[in-house]
Amino acid sequence: MTRLGFYLARTLRNEKALAGLGLPMAFVLNELQGTLALVGNAQSLGTTAQGAAIDAADLVIRLNRAPMPEARSHGTRIDVLACATSLKPTHLHQLNPKFLLWMSPKRKRLSWAMATRKGFALPPLDTYLRLKAQLNAPPTTGLMMIDLLSHSPATKITLYGFDFFASLSLSGRRTAAQVPHNFQGERAFVSALLARDPRFCLANPSALTE
Repeated sequence: MTRLGFYLARTLRNEKALAGLGLPMAFVLNELQGTLALVGNAQSLGTTAQGAAIDAADLVIRLNRAPMPEARSHGTRIDVLACATSLKPTHLHQLNPKFLLWMSPKRKRLSWAMATRKGFALPPLDTYLRLKAQLNAPPTTGLMMIDLLSHSPATKITLYGFDFFASLSLSGRRTAAQVPHNFQGERAFVSALLARDPRFCLANPSALTE
C-alpha cells in the first residue's frame, strides 16, 4: 500500500486494508506464549520493587508510551507495545518492541510510521465495541490487552501497575472523573477473569478491594 492509499484507507475506515498492512492477529496471539508480564501505567507501581520480576517474564508487554521511570520498579524490557496514542518515530525506535498493536478505535490517529513498522498488527474493532458495550464506557488500553491475552496460549499472565486509577496514571495528569472510562466496571471485569482463569495473577491484589 502506498502512503496515499494508507491515508485514504484511514479516512474511509477501511479496516481490511489497514489490517492488511500488518501481521495477522492470529499469528501475533500465537506468539504470546510462556510467562507474560503486562505492565500498566499506574503511578503506584513506582513505589514497588517489581522490576526484576517483570524483566524475568518470557514476554513483557507495555502500554501507550510505556513509561519506565525506574528499573527497580518497572524493569527495562519491552517485547510488545499496545498503544492508543500516536508515538514519534524516535520514541518507537528507542522502545523497539517486537510487536506493535494499535488498540484505539480512532484509526485517524494511527500514523504511517507506526502502521508500516515491522511487527505492526491491528486488533479487530469488534473487540473494542464488545468491551465498550459491556462496560457502558470506552475500555482502557490495558483492559483491551487483558481481554486479548485471555485468548492467547500463555501459561501465566501477571498484571503489574493496575490499580484502576486509584493512584492516577503516569501517562497524564487527569483524574478518574476527567477520563471517559468505567474503572469500577474494569475492576469487576478483572476480578471475574482472575476467578475463572488461573493463568492470570494481579501483582497488587489489594487493588481489587481499594
